[in-house]
Amino acid sequence: MKKAKNKPFLSSYALALLSSVLMFVGFAGIDLWPFALVAFVPLLFAFEHEAPKGHLAIIKIGLVNGFVAIFGGYYWLIHVLQRFSGFPLPLCVLLASILVVQMAGLFVLLAWLYARLVQRGLSATAALLISGISAEFIYPLLFPYYYSASFHSVPLLMQSADIGGPLLVSGLCFLINGTLYETLKRLKNKDASAWQRLALQGGLVALFLVYGAVRIQQNDALVAKAPKINVGMVQGNMGLLSKRNDPFEGLRRHHRLSEKLEEQSKLDLLVWPESAYAFSIPENMHNVKRAVMGSIDTPMLFGAVSRRSSADEQQVFNTAFITNQEGDILGSYDKTYLLAFGEYLPFGDTFPILYKWSPNSGHFTKGSSLHSLPFGKWRIGTLICYEDILPSFVRKLVNADNPHLLVNISNDAWFGKTTEPWEHLALAKFRAIEHRRFLVRSTNSGISAFVDPVGRLIKHTELFKEQAIQNQVAMLQGRSLYSYAGEWPGWLSLLLAAFFLRPRSKR
Repeated sequence: MKKAKNKPFLSSYALALLSSVLMFVGFAGIDLWPFALVAFVPLLFAFEHEAPKGHLAIIKIGLVNGFVAIFGGYYWLIHVLQRFSGFPLPLCVLLASILVVQMAGLFVLLAWLYARLVQRGLSATAALLISGISAEFIYPLLFPYYYSASFHSVPLLMQSADIGGPLLVSGLCFLINGTLYETLKRLKNKDASAWQRLALQGGLVALFLVYGAVRIQQNDALVAKAPKINVGMVQGNMGLLSKRNDPFEGLRRHHRLSEKLEEQSKLDLLVWPESAYAFSIPENMHNVKRAVMGSIDTPMLFGAVSRRSSADEQQVFNTAFITNQEGDILGSYDKTYLLAFGEYLPFGDTFPILYKWSPNSGHFTKGSSLHSLPFGKWRIGTLICYEDILPSFVRKLVNADNPHLLVNISNDAWFGKTTEPWEHLALAKFRAIEHRRFLVRSTNSGISAFVDPVGRLIKHTELFKEQAIQNQVAMLQGRSLYSYAGEWPGWLSLLLAAFFLRPRSKR
């Protein structure tokens, strides 16, 4: 009897671990995306097994599932901490584990909400939809995560992002997983309604697919008619510390690659990555022809460090500059969202000694203004580093002055030869679909890319390789439903959760 009692416990955790593996191999980076369509099915069976034991048992399952799934996809956190903190490997593993536990809280929240909603009588599919979207919407993460990034290589499944952002695409995946679980459960119980339920919910999935096909065709037609410019981008492939130690070599590489691009074709704009110019630009410098551009004759958008005096201190910013062909600075934008540990230390200003303990961490000041950069009659919405994976932030930028093009300058060298650069690109692709703009990503070591308004990867570089590529991009405007309504799937899910979980009067 004792052995039989333990069997559900063991099978539940085995199912949760199976679900975790399916999640991270189906996620961006490994990119076996079909597994993402079934990854929640074992987890829902695990929840079913644990339901008689109460909500705490289900929460434990959610924690185990989330910890393994997140660590499988974000294993590179150890590399980042080891490289930039200077801490020994065991401490970095511990710190990474703490971060992963915090991130796994998203799955704990999902598990708790799911259990409560099923207890209130909702179907598994409805409960997963509400709990999954709600958890992705409200749970705070250092590195933003959306399950929908699993489909970044399948444009047909991504197009509803222009209606409800990545949350709506995640909802499509929850719908598919929930439907498969309910179908298998009914078939197991020899329930004749299994195929009817599958047909009904399969019809909803078909609507998403039809919408995707129509929107791809419509946007391709708009791109064909829109005015275009020829954009070149340079990937100098300088190691993060080597760029600091030998900034002149980085400048020489960018010049050499840029001049080669100019020889190949007529460029309208040249884009260099984040901190491509490794020297600082003082606030009184208004022309960078001699210091930055040299013999380059193409207008440039590039990243550099800028220094400005404020009160009794000098502030350092991570800045994007845009110039004309004569080198006159036409505009600049300071990065607003800084990367923890790389560009600042949490609580570092309160406890300055932390910067002595972590000598490789930066100490930047965040920007205070959200605006596009001018480029002739066009406007370029410029995003630095991981700002391009923040849907609400980019939406604010687009709504502020309706740019014609989105450009991201980044440096993922600190993540090494891991899956992170591909994950970063996968998450960023959604910005192109949400606002129906081309996205140009210029990175120091890869992956640099041109992404079209339906999320297709038009051209890209390789990881850790000196490369320069160019492509035409359409200059587009207009606003999508997402730009007006934002994360409405999240708000709707929270309202539904509150409604179904409201206290019930006792009779």
